[in-house]
Amino acid sequence: MKRLLTIICVALLVFGSCGCQGGPVPQPQDNEENSETLENPNTPEPPVTEKPDDAGDRVPLSASLTGVQPMTGIVLWTTSGSKTKSYVQLEYAYMLYDQVCKGKDVYDWSAMDNLLESVASRGHQAVVRFRYVYPGDSHSNAVPAYIKKLEGYEAVTYNTEDGKVEYPDWRCEELQRFHKEFHRLFAERYDRDPRLAFLETGFGHWAEYHVYGGKFIAGQTFPSKEFQADFMRGMADWFHDTTWSISIDAADGYYGPFQKYPDLKNLTFGNFDDSFMCEDWSGYNWDGWSFFGADRYKTAAEGGEFSYYSSYDQKHALDKEGMHGRKFEDLVAKVHMTFIIGNDQPGKQTDARITEASMSMGYRFEIKDFCVNPGKSASVLIENIGVAPIYRDAWVAVEGVRGGFNLRNLMPGEYTWIQIACPATSASKPTIECDHLVKGQKIEYQASVK
Repeated sequence: MKRLLTIICVALLVFGSCGCQGGPVPQPQDNEENSETLENPNTPEPPVTEKPDDAGDRVPLSASLTGVQPMTGIVLWTTSGSKTKSYVQLEYAYMLYDQVCKGKDVYDWSAMDNLLESVASRGHQAVVRFRYVYPGDSHSNAVPAYIKKLEGYEAVTYNTEDGKVEYPDWRCEELQRFHKEFHRLFAERYDRDPRLAFLETGFGHWAEYHVYGGKFIAGQTFPSKEFQADFMRGMADWFHDTTWSISIDAADGYYGPFQKYPDLKNLTFGNFDDSFMCEDWSGYNWDGWSFFGADRYKTAAEGGEFSYYSSYDQKHALDKEGMHGRKFEDLVAKVHMTFIIGNDQPGKQTDARITEASMSMGYRFEIKDFCVNPGKSASVLIENIGVAPIYRDAWVAVEGVRGGFNLRNLMPGEYTWIQIACPATSASKPTIECDHLVKGQKIEYQASVK
């Protein structure tokens, strides 16, 4: 449906009737070709591939991954009856701007805090998306009330195929100011909050960077490219720990600012794909992923949602033999995906299959070797055998002492030796520590060191 509507909209634009402007040591894997170079405020220390001369003797170590790792996997809504299943690490929710903003410069964050606390109470973390427009929802427009009352503010209401929509008036300078200030304050308050895993943002229907079947007026029902560029540059300044992502639909110059301001692709943000596994994924969807660059996953999380184009898509998205000629795990590896919203999957697949699919996503660690120099140090050879890095600071620790290498910088297929000065013994066991976890979460590793 999305693709058909895109064609219709482009046709209208062409004919002038659309109101828009414009064992053996593993070897690191080669990076993909033709990738984008992204800004990274921290220059990471490179992995150490040579075993320390004073590593000591090898110590047997056996461990296995018992489940889905924190901050990865198939995401269920906070309203799902299956949210307490063992495979759940992440829960998803929309948040509304007017739930927080009660007047000009008056912010009540209790709704956000209550959401995060509820999710954390189940040993999970939240994926949150703030939105203004939700077609057909009785509260479809979440512009703060004080802005709607301003002189000159004029919202456009339009009947779409998904229901009535009241679009924000992006001509309003106060709405533009509020939008940037809101996200700056959000980052100030939640950037390092362990209850929050990832943030999604955007404009248009469901904040997914489109108004298919709706009323698109550049600079009015959809923000101008100039404002979008200004906002995104701000996001890159405000958020330092929480990775934020936008829809792959923003690759389309009809909506997004990137073709007009190509330097924006150098900012550190991730993408999400709200029609993952759809029939024509290899066309439109893959073009969107490709537009934003093959290396984007190295600095920000990639996410998505299973396609709702048909009931068939939801029913068969996780079939072991695949769907539409493609297998889920293959596409996950292709885009280095860390999480995906799959709220309907508990009714379509077994718990075992959902667990298996979830464990194919994001980071996974394997300790390939473990040596101890008694009373002096422990040396660990660790590899990321997943499809993406971990997006929070994490450390290998022995006897409560953390090593100096940040696992956040360990890309898929990369390994590193980490030597830790500590009173290690042959009975010592490595752990992986991360301060961005909630009670009940633990980062595991697999190992078979003999």
